[in-house]
Amino acid sequence: MPPKEVVNQNVKLFNKAAEYCRRKGLYPEQLQQWKDELMQPGQREEQAEIKRLRKENQQLNREIARKNKALAEAAALLLLEKKLKALFDEENEAE
Repeated sequence: MPPKEVVNQNVKLFNKAAEYCRRKGLYPEQLQQWKDELMQPGQREEQAEIKRLRKENQQLNREIARKNKALAEAAALLLLEKKLKALFDEENEAE
């Protein structure tokens, strides 16, 4: 069991916290929740990192879509060029 001084100190801290909550219109559970959140500082950084990665992912997906569109256009132009050359070759042979 913890020493009596530790228990007394915890009771005093709890009473001070309860008094503070009454003055500020808060609940002790809110203080505990805030304390728990502060004890896990990596959570905010993780959320920020997730947000940054999602934004980067969206940007990369847009870039991929843009490049795919450009590639499809280039392929269509090459195909037209090939057909045009074949057409002119046929006309030259017919003459």
